[in-house]
Amino acid sequence: MIESFDVIAGNRVALSGSGVQSRNPADLEEVLWQADPVLSHVDEAVTCAASAQRTWAAADPSDREGILRRFAEITAERADSLAKIIRLEVGKTKSESAAEAGALAAKVKITIEGPGAARVRPFELAVTDTRTGQCRFKPHGVMAVIGPFNFPMHLPNGQIAPALLAGNAVVFKPSEQAPACGQALVECLLDAGIPPGVVSLVHGEAAAARRLVEHNGVDGVLFTGSWAVGRSILEATLDDPGRIVALELGGNNPAIIMPDADVAQAVIECVRAAFATAGQRCTCTRRIIVHRDIASQFIPALATCASTLLVGDPSSNEPIFMGPMISAAARDRVLDAQSRLLRAGAKIIVPCSQLDSPGAMLTAGVAEVDSFIDGSDEEVFGPLVQVCVVNSLDEALREAAATRYGLAAAIFSRDRSVFERAMQELKVGCLNWNNGTAGASSALPFGGVGCSGNHRPAAAFAPDFCVFPVASLMETGSESVVPEGMQWDDRWLGDA
Repeated sequence: MIESFDVIAGNRVALSGSGVQSRNPADLEEVLWQADPVLSHVDEAVTCAASAQRTWAAADPSDREGILRRFAEITAERADSLAKIIRLEVGKTKSESAAEAGALAAKVKITIEGPGAARVRPFELAVTDTRTGQCRFKPHGVMAVIGPFNFPMHLPNGQIAPALLAGNAVVFKPSEQAPACGQALVECLLDAGIPPGVVSLVHGEAAAARRLVEHNGVDGVLFTGSWAVGRSILEATLDDPGRIVALELGGNNPAIIMPDADVAQAVIECVRAAFATAGQRCTCTRRIIVHRDIASQFIPALATCASTLLVGDPSSNEPIFMGPMISAAARDRVLDAQSRLLRAGAKIIVPCSQLDSPGAMLTAGVAEVDSFIDGSDEEVFGPLVQVCVVNSLDEALREAAATRYGLAAAIFSRDRSVFERAMQELKVGCLNWNNGTAGASSALPFGGVGCSGNHRPAAAFAPDFCVFPVASLMETGSESVVPEGMQWDDRWLGDA
């Protein structure tokens, strides 16, 4: 059992009880972490953060950068142990867990050295001969970071690192489904020498998140998760327009396969993107739209490839492609979605099936539907992908656009103009050409529109939502132009 604690004012505050538990999703009988959340710790954490933030923001930027670089070094040194925690608590395969742990240091480096940092550097310009215009960037203050389970270290790190670099303090509430991962991340920051109060950790479920989001001392909320929770955060912050809210939400992501596509490439990329992390990525392909001229070749190959994916315990020595779902409840939601599709007339080409195992294991599933335009537009967060057949690019684009979400899309065609047409017509934050929807570069922005986000993309653009600009006009001359309609006489100043 992993020790459970919150972090307040730089101190590890032990937790007891078993109200919240995280279990190994590959063996649901194994409890990894448990504790009763302490809601008053939220208030204490925010108070400490507000006090510490002023000193942190006033520090030399190189000092903040130095601590973050040491944090990156520590995550690199502990990459194997961090990967093990991710694998045990989230159920990611060994390769996926190692990739996430290894990405922590790289994220810090690109936060400090990448294009995002350059975009929020101070600048000056001449307005007149004696007047200078200046823009500087200031931290918001106390930032609440509410993390997801599917990338329990990488995604919070992508918000925490730029927030700290800019001079903010952070109160971090990890997903209640991955609390040990959140703890391990914060321990790396503590060991890097982050000053007391600058980073706090509070555990809990919805009540803790709500208390943090609604706290008067919080100046920003950075959230990764579902549209339903994102909507509740927006509602909770309606009366505080000065509070920055950055939402990275889900997706019902389409992939369009045109007749001139490289079929092998399209199949491999669609299977990878649909079923990576057992379909538990917000960028996973949920809908495949294939042109009729290639459907008879593409769909059977897709079904065969999906049916060969190895599913199992990530701790085994087998070359596993998919581990378990995060929980039994998550597994059951996918199976329920498949049943609803079947009742609505879908053809189940490859059934998504529960494995006879102690974990929340599902095989990859493929369902064929007539159209997405009149569908439920449900984000099925698991290894179940839907396919429909169309007769033209126009029809494909209409099907792809039949969603409230706008996170990612992919186009498979040798013709660059097809991609450019999709760029014009699809409203998404990530549009790939001959690449699957899942996967992103930290050197680029990452986020979506519609129910996928609120125009606050992360990754390379994360520094933007961690600061606000302050514009100044700096006058060095002593002359003032008396405007029309005003009178002035220096004698009014008297002898002074």
